[in-house]
Amino acid sequence: MTTNFDEIIDRRNTSCLKYDFAAERGYPTNIDPFWVADMDFRAPQPVIDEIVRRAQHGIFGYTNPKDDYRQTLLDWFRTYHSWTPSSQSLILTPGVVFALCMAVRAFTKPGEAVLIQQPVYYPFTESIRDNGRELVNSPLILKDGHYTIDFDDFERKIQDHQVRLFLLCSPHNPAGRVWTREELLQMASICARHDVLIAADEIHHEFIRPGFHHTVLASLSPSIGERVITCTAPSKTFNLAGLQLSNIFIENTALRRKFRQEVTAAGYSQPNALGLFAAQAAYAHGREWLTELLAYLEGNYQFTRQFLQRKLPHVKLIEPEGTYLLWLDFSYYGLSDETLDETIIHKANLWLDSGHIFGPAGSGFQRLNIACPRSILEKGLRQLASAFPE
Repeated sequence: MTTNFDEIIDRRNTSCLKYDFAAERGYPTNIDPFWVADMDFRAPQPVIDEIVRRAQHGIFGYTNPKDDYRQTLLDWFRTYHSWTPSSQSLILTPGVVFALCMAVRAFTKPGEAVLIQQPVYYPFTESIRDNGRELVNSPLILKDGHYTIDFDDFERKIQDHQVRLFLLCSPHNPAGRVWTREELLQMASICARHDVLIAADEIHHEFIRPGFHHTVLASLSPSIGERVITCTAPSKTFNLAGLQLSNIFIENTALRRKFRQEVTAAGYSQPNALGLFAAQAAYAHGREWLTELLAYLEGNYQFTRQFLQRKLPHVKLIEPEGTYLLWLDFSYYGLSDETLDETIIHKANLWLDSGHIFGPAGSGFQRLNIACPRSILEKGLRQLASAFPE
């Protein structure tokens, strides 16, 4: 199977969040979007075929995963991540953000503290504040174009605020870090020492650049695994976000019971039928497509890096170790966040994710999604360069 990722597929007029809601969100209707983290590529053909086959059956009743679904997932994680969660640890949710909110509600009380590491995926902040919990930030440290963890600050914040839950982004969005085994062990050790649970958002775990390796936090040891809520989904990996299905693994029986109770209280029970079928087909038959995709995305990254060096040398690219989201530093230009946004929107005609929404440390940054055909990426980069002439 060879997938043509250069094919341009018109997504407009499909109720597509990325393309069809610019006006509703205050942007020009003809703006070129590089913001939300889905891809402009068709899903793997086996997934499409399975959805068509199931649709032709014509009945869309309630569904639940059978043992073969669980086995397909376990085979994937054992083969590609050297991790074998137990089959009973699986809970399905309609999304990872939903699962994070459920973890916040299940494992903390109103007013209790939840720790994050900004700049970080902005729904982390929303899941804490919207549920009446205290947000505690241990910011990542940016030095020489590379983000690291201040472990002293990390532990001090946990102690000072009596943190009960840590939301880990692994790989990190938007910083692009793929945490090393040693970094994960140190974070897990600190959390265990202070009785802090960890909800690990590992949704980008398949998007790892050459030379780097993703370690599933829960795989480090059985004792660590007992304290982790592992959040995964086929939505990023196989571009299935709209099918609303995530796979959450909780080995600890008591924690799993509390989490499930919160999910039930939220009114969710059975998953989207087509999402369930698509996910199983993806994990069973999507590996070849994913391998080709990763090679294409690496090409997009190298193209972007070289373009920025030639045409936008004052825009600093934080070299990603994972994800297809690039973190760009525009601080050289000395613009306020508002002026930077206005320049990119109205001079470059681009819709990016503004860095400040990821926390104060994101000021002066923009997040760029490169999961699109290279010709579209090149057009967007040329528009960006035209807005910042050297």
